[in-house]
Amino acid sequence: MTIQHPSFGELADDRIIIFDTTLRDGEQSPGFSMNLEEKLRLAEAIAELGADVIEAGFPIASPGDFESVRAIAETVRGPVICGLARSAPGDILRAAEAIRPAERGRIHTFISTSPLHMKYKLRMEPDAVLEAVTASVTLARNHASDVEWSAEDGSRTEPDFLCRCVEAAIAAGATTINIPDTVGYALPEDLFRIFTMLRERVPGADQVVFSAHNHNDLGLAVANTVAALRAGVRQVECTINGIGERAGNAALEEIVMTLRTRPDALPHTTQVTSERILRTSRLLATITGFDVQPNKAIVGRNAFAHESGIHQDGMLKNARTYEIMTPESVGWNNSNLVMGKHSGRAAFRDKLRALGYGELGDNALNDAFRRFKELADRKKLVYDEDIMALVDDEVLRGHDRIRFVSLEVWSGSKGPARAVLEIECDGRVLGAEAHGDGPVDATFNAIRAAFPHEAKLVLFSVGAITEGTDAQAKTTVRLEEDGKMVDGQGSDTDTIVASARAYLHALNKLMVKRLRREPAALSA
Repeated sequence: MTIQHPSFGELADDRIIIFDTTLRDGEQSPGFSMNLEEKLRLAEAIAELGADVIEAGFPIASPGDFESVRAIAETVRGPVICGLARSAPGDILRAAEAIRPAERGRIHTFISTSPLHMKYKLRMEPDAVLEAVTASVTLARNHASDVEWSAEDGSRTEPDFLCRCVEAAIAAGATTINIPDTVGYALPEDLFRIFTMLRERVPGADQVVFSAHNHNDLGLAVANTVAALRAGVRQVECTINGIGERAGNAALEEIVMTLRTRPDALPHTTQVTSERILRTSRLLATITGFDVQPNKAIVGRNAFAHESGIHQDGMLKNARTYEIMTPESVGWNNSNLVMGKHSGRAAFRDKLRALGYGELGDNALNDAFRRFKELADRKKLVYDEDIMALVDDEVLRGHDRIRFVSLEVWSGSKGPARAVLEIECDGRVLGAEAHGDGPVDATFNAIRAAFPHEAKLVLFSVGAITEGTDAQAKTTVRLEEDGKMVDGQGSDTDTIVASARAYLHALNKLMVKRLRREPAALSA
């Protein structure tokens, strides 16, 4: 049965709406805060990926959240731009103001419906919650034709009450009904039962889009999403790399490729260009400083690696023996050794286009090309991963207040290491010299001397981007200040320089956090 939707018109029977909440639920992950420029860049990438809806943020949470949602609404074209709001009138009006410039906008309002949440979180009786559903959706519809309503902790809500709430939301004008598994408690059969029940029992259910938003606390988010699709859900809420509160959300890349790989069992289509998945995943990892684990489905570096002799033998005979999808279908490139020190600017620009960067501005291109030439002089072989690491390091750090300038280090087995560092802060060059127990410790002490701060180092790790002794190092630094944690990343063929870049990246993210008050308590 087709559905008329205010943002999408007549939806084909097999059409699935991809609702990306990386910028809202994903950013609630500890250490994942992004500044405005990073959010805009990621929103553009998600739009190019083909997401139908981008939940850009929670406008009432802070002035920064409001400005980022409004900026995305003003500049990003293609997807519906959505703002989250609790049932309070102030939340809804703030969301309406934030999404007003959007080509197509949506207000997403929610309230808790489970006995546990109503008693301890809301301190409201069921009848009062039911009234709030009607009032909030009615107000949202006065400001947007596209309104989504969510039953927070819906998977633990009593069936009869959930039906009453959904009926009230539809009657008040909601066009999308979302039943989240907010705490990742449900099993696939629970989600199938809940959505089947709602579609069968609630008047008007055949005229709205049902949506699933599943958390991954038991590792079942994608499995629960598949079960919801089988029960008639037409929208799935997900994030790039599965990031989100606690154990995260259902991963966009896993859902999309499940649908693409198993049309026999799930005859649905999306608008996602799967070949852009890896590029978007890596962009998010660079912005947030959090890499995906090597064995992560679809986008982990081992996802298409084969070490077992039996597997390798099968792959040599026919790749389909051990690969259910091609690496190229999600953006992996097996022939990536094509650039060197004799490559020119035009070839470099073409390579960036092929890697999904689009058109860089002249300044960004010049800076990236300069670092590429420096890298090519130091490395015999330059891989795609090397280029992506240095471009991300250069382009995405362009708006950082603190930037790396230079570093000299002396170290050995006979005495303390010494580091001489120069950084640029708000246009001023600052220098410092420090000693330490090894070159990394001396470098970090020099950063603290040049830019005094109270943040504590809680994690430092080093990995190689490619193979060989001349490989670029990719370092991660985690800093903690007043209970807030941030991760920074840096890359360079010199591990100590990469470490300094990572520390400065984390410092810049910590400065962004200082300027933003903590978001109001929410979930979905």
